[in-house]
Order: sequence, then structure tokens, then C-alpha cells
Amino acid sequence: MTEVSHQPWGQLSGLGSVDLWILQSSQVRVEVLTLGAIIRSVYSRGKDGQMDDIVLGYDDLEGYASDKRYLGAVVGRVANRIARGRFVVEGKMYHLDINNGPNALHGGLHGFNKAIWCASAVESGVQLKLISPDGDQGYPGEVQVSVTYTLQGEALTAKYQARSTKTTPINLTNHSYFNLAGQAAANIYDHEVSISAQYYLPVDETSIPSGEVRAVEGTPFDLRKPVLIGQRLKEVPGLGFDHNFCLSLPRDAYTERHAARVYHPASGRVLEVSTNQPGVQFYTANFLDGSIRGKDGARYRKHSSFCLETQNWPDAVNQSSFPDCLLHPGEEYQHVTRFTFRVTSTNNFIHFTPHQSC
Repeated sequence: MTEVSHQPWGQLSGLGSVDLWILQSSQVRVEVLTLGAIIRSVYSRGKDGQMDDIVLGYDDLEGYASDKRYLGAVVGRVANRIARGRFVVEGKMYHLDINNGPNALHGGLHGFNKAIWCASAVESGVQLKLISPDGDQGYPGEVQVSVTYTLQGEALTAKYQARSTKTTPINLTNHSYFNLAGQAAANIYDHEVSISAQYYLPVDETSIPSGEVRAVEGTPFDLRKPVLIGQRLKEVPGLGFDHNFCLSLPRDAYTERHAARVYHPASGRVLEVSTNQPGVQFYTANFLDGSIRGKDGARYRKHSSFCLETQNWPDAVNQSSFPDCLLHPGEEYQHVTRFTFRVTSTNNFIHFTPHQSC
């Protein structure tokens, strides 16, 4: 049985009031803001019986209003990067805000993460809705979008839906930063991760995929078996992981499949992720630098957390060999991701062998 409640959480000038929704089961507590459909907190039990908040965030609304790192937010209209902030749909060139080097990132300067969503209670959760007008951040078509968070026992499900009046790219995800030791813990070096992907996407110096779909075997990106994050970060070129792992290939059906598992031995906490999306962006908070003062005064630094952003492949609108990201009038975008928060006293990792092939 999940208890669902809500309360006022603050007021944003020019935007309106923001509410805090609370989903409470016997195992997990989730807090959601109507600003950005943000997952503000996830309280999960460790093997010592202690409930700790394992999601990075802020103590107050001002922190989220000024946030530039998308903490806990739903990002869109298109998550991840679009090369040079432009694309062509049905013969017309569209130009977007350039907000990440030479590229467009996570929907633009005022993406879905900065909007106040309309919320209503549903069984075991909350549904948040938003209307993105035609031309919003440069994208075509009026888009009606919703995300429904439901909590059942230890499983938090995010279901995204969208419809558009014009053909538009769409790619939604949640950008929560996790640390299974607790949101204030210094780093994630003692976490173990596995990702069920035989392939990943190499990127250029601006983090745009090169177009190659490369096998993980024999590379630091082979996470099919559990690895210690701290050790593997020493082998990955650059600042850390910020790469798309291919959970399926373009011709594969969109069915829910296991994506990733992260285990923290000291606390016994386990996070398992499944999704119907073709990719997951594994990001190790490479650009947090200690300047953010988070909940309870915590300073969030490089490698203090990880994100598992389930989504389509980055820059898919510009790369015809990637899975299709276009939503046409009369169609419905549907994306389901499930986060399951478990506790174990031993490392019972299951090795998932993906069945995809080139």
C-alpha cells in the first residue's frame, strides 16, 4: 500500500506555486516536485535498517530554480545533446539554443526542467502534465507531455507519454544523481556497476556520438559483469563516464529489458534499472565541482554520484542509422523506466547476457 500526499513547497516569481508530492511505501519514500517533475529525494533502507536519502538535491526552491546541472529533473523536449543545436525535419531546418559548448543539451535554456507541471493523484503515485507550445526552445509542434511516477513496494516506475501537433524529435528522461551511501557521501568509488550492453557509442571532443556503434568487449566500457566504479574510472579516457550504452539496436522492438545494476557493499543498497528505451547514458558526475551546496549543506563534487539516464541514443535526430526519435501527429510517445531499490547483505549480482546482435 502506497500513501500519496502533497503540500505547498514554495512560490517562483513569474511561474507560480510549487508543490511537493510524497509517495510512501513500507520500503521506500519518494519526494517529487511540480517544478521540473523533479525527484527531490528517495529514501531507501540499508542493511543496518537505516533509511537514507540517496538522491542529490537542494534544501529549498531557490536551489532548484538556479540549478544548472538538472538535479533530479525530467529533461526535454530532447534529452542529451543535439549536434550544433540544429536538425532538419520534413525538409525544414530548426535551430535550438546552444547551451553546451557548440551543442544543444537537454531541451534548451528553459527546458522541461524549468517548467511547473500540473499534478494530480493517481493510484500509488502522481501524474504530472505539461504543454510545450509550438516553437518552444525552437522545437516544432505543440506537445502535450506527461510523466507518471508510481511507487509499489520497492519499485518506482516512471511512465512518460507525449503527443505532438507537428513532427518533432522527442526524448525524455529523468536526470537524478544517485549515491547509494547517501546523498552527502564524498564519492561513488566504492560502488559496483553492471550494464547490460554489448555496444556503446564513442563520442567526439564535444560528446557527440561519432556514428560508430562499438563493441564493449576488450574496452573499459565492458560493464556486462560487475566492476568497481573507482577502479574502472582510472581506465576510462577523459573525465569519466558520460556515454550511451546500447541496450538494444535500431531494428529491435521497444520492450522493457534489464538495463543496469549498482551495488554499494557497505550499506547493502542495490539499485536495479529496467526500461523500454534503446539506451542508457551512464554519467559519473564529471562536471560537479564542489560549487553546489546541496541538501544539509553537502558539497557535491566530481564523481560524487552517478546518473542512469534511460533514453534514445544522443543526436539521433541527426544520425539516420540511430533509433528513430521522431514523434508524428497522431502517434503517442511511450517510455517506461523502473527503478527498484533493494537491500542485501551480500553481493548477489546476476550476470545478464544481452541477446542482441549486429
